[in-house]
Amino acid sequence: MTRFRPCIDLHAGSVKQIVGGTLSTNNAGLKTNFTSEHPSAYFAELYRKHDLRGGHVIMLGPGNDEAARDALTAWPEGLQVGGGLKDSNARDWINAGAERVIITSFLFPSGTFSLERLQSVLTSLDGDSSKLVIDLSCRRVGDGWRVAMDKWQTITDFEINEENIRMLEPYCSEFLIHAADAEGLQAGIDERLVSYLAEICTIPVTYAGGGRNVQDLELVGRLSGGKVDLTIGSALDIFGGKGVTFDECCEWNKRRNRSG
Repeated sequence: MTRFRPCIDLHAGSVKQIVGGTLSTNNAGLKTNFTSEHPSAYFAELYRKHDLRGGHVIMLGPGNDEAARDALTAWPEGLQVGGGLKDSNARDWINAGAERVIITSFLFPSGTFSLERLQSVLTSLDGDSSKLVIDLSCRRVGDGWRVAMDKWQTITDFEINEENIRMLEPYCSEFLIHAADAEGLQAGIDERLVSYLAEICTIPVTYAGGGRNVQDLELVGRLSGGKVDLTIGSALDIFGGKGVTFDECCEWNKRRNRSG
């Protein structure tokens, strides 16, 4: 059953909402929709108060470790964390209070998927796949999608398709998939991608990118048969948006919890 998933996106130590396609190593051309006056822990405590589980804390570049740890301290085992994670530090973040760790770029050295690296991450987690979320954030290429890494600037050769999804599912508990071309634009979700994810995935999936309002929650629910969750960022009032209020999203989840 489709639910709203919260997020805390960190950039240079602050909670921000950024147009995903403008991220780069030197931040040239970076477009920021919102920078919060509140620290990361404020949002973690807010999500904890409303029991909004499965939210992701994403570190967009360096300088975010302290802010991420503050969020995890505010809600131990209530949040997932990602951004620069690998086999050498995944366990550290679990020990710091993350419910799950999210891995992306480490799995794609030189833009090619490495099963060996995925296995090394799982080994660092003592083989516990329930602690691992694989981030398959992607960009459109032709008629399909390929995973994008390094702040979504490098398009890998890894296609989002049923064969690849089946290969990855035994190693993780969830997928997190940002549609990078839609991220931060508040221009609507990628309907084809949401439908396709529901078709090929058998484990939980959270989609992010373009969500604007409660109607988009309804749309994701309808397109996916309730199998895909939706993260709403820039359109949310707590992030300076005007499309939907945080309270509306909480009420959406409450209704879903009551009905099933």
